[in-house]
Amino acid sequence: MPTARRTAAVTLHDVAREAGVSLATASRALNGSARTVNDEYRQRVLAAANKLNYTTNLSAQAVAKGSTTSVALLVGDIADPYFSSIAAGVIKGSEDAGLIVTMSVTERSSQRELELVRALRGQRPRVIILAGSRSSDEEHQAELARELEAFEANGGRVVFVSQHELPFDTVRIDNYGGARALADALVGLGYTRFAAISGEAALLTATDRLAGFTDGLAAHGIRIPDEHVVTGGFTRDGGFDGALELVDRGLDGVELIFAVNDVMAIGAMSGLRSRGIEPGRDIAIAGFDDIQTVRDVTPALTTVGIPLFEVGESALAVALRARDADAERDLSVATSVVLRASTPGLPAS
Repeated sequence: MPTARRTAAVTLHDVAREAGVSLATASRALNGSARTVNDEYRQRVLAAANKLNYTTNLSAQAVAKGSTTSVALLVGDIADPYFSSIAAGVIKGSEDAGLIVTMSVTERSSQRELELVRALRGQRPRVIILAGSRSSDEEHQAELARELEAFEANGGRVVFVSQHELPFDTVRIDNYGGARALADALVGLGYTRFAAISGEAALLTATDRLAGFTDGLAAHGIRIPDEHVVTGGFTRDGGFDGALELVDRGLDGVELIFAVNDVMAIGAMSGLRSRGIEPGRDIAIAGFDDIQTVRDVTPALTTVGIPLFEVGESALAVALRARDADAERDLSVATSVVLRASTPGLPAS
């Protein structure tokens, strides 16, 4: 008579029964407990699990151990190469550490970010990494801090890739210093009349970069007129629309447009072309981030380089390092100016 096909899910009790050991021994053998399991019993449990095609219940492990082997990564926009490059670094570091990355998108919404963190706490990841600029008017910031403090109190680790606005380990990118260095380099190329496309005023990354750029120009006695500064979405379309707005206002001899990130700069280049203005020839343009795409656009984009892959790896490394009450909680990442064909320079007068 043929054996009936098993339809119920195999449980740990089934494995223990097959191996002839107690439930506790089977659990310790399969779940990596720090308590020693007799090697003979361990082999019997592993053989039984293989025979029955048993899959470890990660949720049960999380309850037993206090966390899973997962890293939860929250990014603002996965379509933005800035975030995907950071994510690649987090994933590589996690693979090296034997961890698995789950990723969620906040859409740059502080409310959605808070909701995701609350949901993630129930899944008990080992690490939560939040990548994305903080906002100066986040109404949910205090609630977010409480959620993350509770997560760390239960053994989890939190790392931000952003400004050091909250009391957690942070991988901080020198947005202000990088933009100031860019301004200095562009003045050195002969440019003296500038416009800028920035993000929303509450977005700290955008305000830090614009402040660094304008302060760098001010050191040379140069000021960007208010009518030559526009704001928009931190996206390609935001840059496109910003360029059109500048053209409509009148560029009035502007020699160079600075966009506070590369995707905005790429959008601005398309916007200028739609009005018959050729970037790199009729007007220079510069961005910030040095995403891979900007090396292949025409003309290649001048920008501020950030080692984004290494930033992701560093965030994971910070999360996994031993706790030390005296350790610096702010890891700063240096930036570098990258001059390309979009800013060919002006002849000396």
